[in-house]
Amino acid sequence: MADLPTHTIVFEILTRLPAKDVGRSKSVCKQWYALLSTQDFVRIHCSRSVVSSNQRVLLIDDLTCSVRPIISNNNDYGPSSIVTFPFHHQNNDVSILSHLNGLLCVCLNHTYELLLWNPTTTAFKRLSTPDSHGFYINNLDAIGLYLDADDDYKVLHIKRRSGVLGVYVYSREVDSWRNIPFITRQEYLSPHFIWSAGTFCGGTLYFTVCECWIGGTNVVICFDVNSEQFKEISFPPVPSNGMVQGVLVNVKNVLHMFASTGMFEMTIDLWTLQGDYWIKVLSCPPIPPISLSLWCAITHYVTNGNWFVMTKLGKLFTIEMDMKPFECFYPVSWFRGFKGAVFVQTIVSPSI
Repeated sequence: MADLPTHTIVFEILTRLPAKDVGRSKSVCKQWYALLSTQDFVRIHCSRSVVSSNQRVLLIDDLTCSVRPIISNNNDYGPSSIVTFPFHHQNNDVSILSHLNGLLCVCLNHTYELLLWNPTTTAFKRLSTPDSHGFYINNLDAIGLYLDADDDYKVLHIKRRSGVLGVYVYSREVDSWRNIPFITRQEYLSPHFIWSAGTFCGGTLYFTVCECWIGGTNVVICFDVNSEQFKEISFPPVPSNGMVQGVLVNVKNVLHMFASTGMFEMTIDLWTLQGDYWIKVLSCPPIPPISLSLWCAITHYVTNGNWFVMTKLGKLFTIEMDMKPFECFYPVSWFRGFKGAVFVQTIVSPSI
């Protein structure tokens, strides 16, 4: 080891360490601290950290916030580690709105403030400003966290206020908000339309926009993060004779959607986006009425080729992707404001 060049040690060996071990390595000497703090090191370390074995589940309830590893062979969690919020809060009133590369964009519900937070390093950054930027209102706003071509982490904030829609972008690099134009149909300004959080995939943020009644309009709004242009694409061709919900998720840089439809019995189809068109991947049989406790706070992740669905109550469901259609079914629902999230442990900082 002593004969190896410093560059090899840092960029070929230390970039493969777990995030917390990188933090300890910074204390070895001033040279290592400087090298391990560079954006090049953080970028390479992040790219090597985004693997299923490094996934963790963060769960927030009324009393605690905990992080647990995922045990994929028995669809369960490992021992929990209690996380102390590094910022002031009231009774864990923290909602997770978006997450990317170990960073979480969260809202403090009692103040409406937006923050970027890395639960692994505990570093956080307040995004609120005196001129009213960086404040989030549930059921009216939408948030998307993304990375542009210049490796700048940004937050897209879509705000609906009294029939006026404003779109703002926060840049971590320049630490400020700016307004960008948004040309779309006026009816999407109505509170009758529910916007999902943005899902980042292949250089684009995707939002589902769904009308809150049977037979209503359902579309997907796409935001190209480099050109900063919006466009609209259609929803998958699902029946509209009941409530329609779509949950977007990025799997290996391919966008998928769980589309659920129905009233007293729900059906769920899994679709993948190819170009601007949806291709059905998997169909599940109708789901009979289930307890409302299951229809809340669900997120998704993939490990070893399978889909896992996690409810707010900590329950895990599995969809084995090699099974034939109609051989399995699992409740899936869309929700606003995660009380739990699946993330990877990285050293990505919420501020420069």
